[in-house]
Amino acid sequence: MSETMAEGAVTLSLTEEAAVQVRQFFAAENLDETSAALRVSVMPGGCSGFESTLEVDEDDPADDDYVLESQGVRLLMDPFSGQYLSGVTIGYHSSFQGQGFTFENPNATGSCGCGTSFSV
Repeated sequence: MSETMAEGAVTLSLTEEAAVQVRQFFAAENLDETSAALRVSVMPGGCSGFESTLEVDEDDPADDDYVLESQGVRLLMDPFSGQYLSGVTIGYHSSFQGQGFTFENPNATGSCGCGTSFSV
């Protein structure tokens, strides 16, 4: 696992398997890995109060975005999300019942079965 620190000690990391999945998606969509990024955000809502989201971002980062790198993948995160997602490890799980990205959030005080919703 590779973790990157940004200004203000905000951290975010991808497991090796998650990074492989992101790179495979970028390749399938013909995205340039040097300009495309994975935007990690938190939105109010979800079963437990907040919901973690992932999006592909091909735009230049906003002036106040945290720009990080983990496992060779560029990550973007806005300051609002940074206060709730700093320290998160994004993994990837595949099983007979399904597959998808997972969020291990040390800041969460509770979560629900969906795997992306949490409370603080």
